[in-house]
Amino acid sequence: MSTLAIVIVAAVLLMAAYRWYGGYLARHVFQLDDRRVVPSRELEDRVDFVPTRKSIVFGHHFTSIAGTGPIVGPAIAVFWGWLPALLWVLLGGIFVGAVHDFGSLMVSLRNRGETIGQVAGRLISPRARLFFLLILFFALTVVLGIFGLVVAQVFQLYPSSVLGVWISLPLAVGLGWLALRGQSIPPIGLAGALVVMYVAVGLGTYYWPVSLQPEMWWEAMLETTPPTWANTVVLWTAILLVYCYIASVLPVSVLLQPRDYLNSWQLLLALGVLVAAIVYASLTGQADMAAAAPAVVPAAEMPPGAPPMFPFLFITIACGAISGFHCLVSSGTTSKQVAQESDAQAIGYGSMLLESGLAVAVIIACCAGIGMGLFQRVETVDGAGRGQPHFVAAPTDDAPNNGHSSSTRAGRAAASSPAAATGMADATDEEIPTEKTAVAFGAWRQRYDATRAWSDYRLAETVGAFVDGGASLLTVFRVPLVLGQTLLAVLVACFAATTLDSATRLQRYVIQELGSNLRVKPLTDKYVATGVAVGLAGLIALMPGAGGPGTGGTILWPLFGAINQLLASLAFLVIFFYLWRRGIPSHFLLVPMGLMAVVPLWALGYQLFGPLGFLMAGRGWNPVLGVIGLITIGLQLWMFAEALWLLPRARGVLEVATAAPSDR
Repeated sequence: MSTLAIVIVAAVLLMAAYRWYGGYLARHVFQLDDRRVVPSRELEDRVDFVPTRKSIVFGHHFTSIAGTGPIVGPAIAVFWGWLPALLWVLLGGIFVGAVHDFGSLMVSLRNRGETIGQVAGRLISPRARLFFLLILFFALTVVLGIFGLVVAQVFQLYPSSVLGVWISLPLAVGLGWLALRGQSIPPIGLAGALVVMYVAVGLGTYYWPVSLQPEMWWEAMLETTPPTWANTVVLWTAILLVYCYIASVLPVSVLLQPRDYLNSWQLLLALGVLVAAIVYASLTGQADMAAAAPAVVPAAEMPPGAPPMFPFLFITIACGAISGFHCLVSSGTTSKQVAQESDAQAIGYGSMLLESGLAVAVIIACCAGIGMGLFQRVETVDGAGRGQPHFVAAPTDDAPNNGHSSSTRAGRAAASSPAAATGMADATDEEIPTEKTAVAFGAWRQRYDATRAWSDYRLAETVGAFVDGGASLLTVFRVPLVLGQTLLAVLVACFAATTLDSATRLQRYVIQELGSNLRVKPLTDKYVATGVAVGLAGLIALMPGAGGPGTGGTILWPLFGAINQLLASLAFLVIFFYLWRRGIPSHFLLVPMGLMAVVPLWALGYQLFGPLGFLMAGRGWNPVLGVIGLITIGLQLWMFAEALWLLPRARGVLEVATAAPSDR
């Protein structure tokens, strides 16, 4: 299938789904009605409950749910081929993910902005509320850890992105100040902020890359070899978690809303340009999915130790098709900002479809973009004496090397060599390509090398595949490769950072609720709860991987995906009971709920007891992650058992109403 055909089919499917299936859910299932008083107006406090214009809430919600989930997940999943990833992103997004997000938002809107966990206590049982909160706690701990690592590794890999990412903070505060004065962000203010941000991207690319290197400081000051934790990723992770603490205790209108609004426009602009580049590169024959990568990779050609496609494809793609984390955003922050019910379809259902569209673009960038052959592979030796690849091209006359790459004939030549076709290209190979397919497929095989052990892959490599592949596509519009890399790296880091601060705020709510339920008074304090959230996230993020602290991302990502989708199954359960008690048809939830209950449970069991399982003696042994997995499985099974026991008696029987504002 050609690249252009994929873009057209994906766009038609997503737009048709919004109109027909999303419209059906809005009109006939949830029956949106603007005469109902929404929580943002009933409980308005100008801190958490703030009635807000649809476009701003859409921006906040989309950037909070998107993060790097639809980037990292698909970038890993194309290991199994681009066709299975593409099918799950589209079908899963339409029939599973968007339904989950829309339903979670509506249930919270109809329950005075309560979180899904709080609603579960009344719809199912008080014990279910506690179980849900505990699962949320574990899920958010892993979310904060993994997304903190993503941003830190982007900063390490692309230091030119640092200036553009951090300058968005004062710009967002300025937009928030303008919004408070005029009740909305003026278009000229938004345009000015975007211009300043992109100027910072250019300055970071060509003049002021920010590269923190604590390893060098350590050696210079102490004249000794630094410990494994003294590295760039660890330092950036610590800085990011401090930022998360500050951002999550501020009112949403000060930083959270305006930053998400700014980032949503940044994404829409970048995604629009990227899609245009994909279309142009396809029409001119410069990018071809069929020639770039295999549609399906046979199991025999997968890297040693790689998990099976089923069920790991589903939990690896995660946010690009369905994410339980989204129910926390929908019910934790978004439902407190929606100004009227008619906005919910665009915000709940539409945002998820746009995220699936982003995942489609990522799949194309990681296959057709990488297949353009603008990068060549260079082997380096890590601290453990093992070969680690990175990808560069000799600098052109118009751009500095700066730790980045630019397109050259040598890069294409290296990609086209016979060695490249097996994933082991020699960086000095100067063979001139003779066939487009050999160039493209060889370049993809350099990235997704079947000869390396699965455990040797780093999270940064998958993020780099999207950044480099997307930058390759942008060159069709004469965008220098180094500038394209920075643009996309800023995009990735900004969205991961918005997920970080939103998730920290949500984790604070969860810890405060747990403190109240378990009668641990210190945990009910906003600042103590936020400190606990940030501290535990740091411990998870810095859990050692194959290369020491800060390299455990590929271990954490499958765990995140499994717990994340188990959480989605519980959100489906709450939505199902909401409809079931009201006699509203709920049969459309049975398949997605069953899929999300069985598939991630299967994958989590493999991670616990498989060949490299957390609870099996050997290289995979990790009792901390093993305990988290076991507890999550136990809570999940118990909650479903309670729901099945209650099911026959709940049909048509309304739950106890939520407390009135004066009683809260």
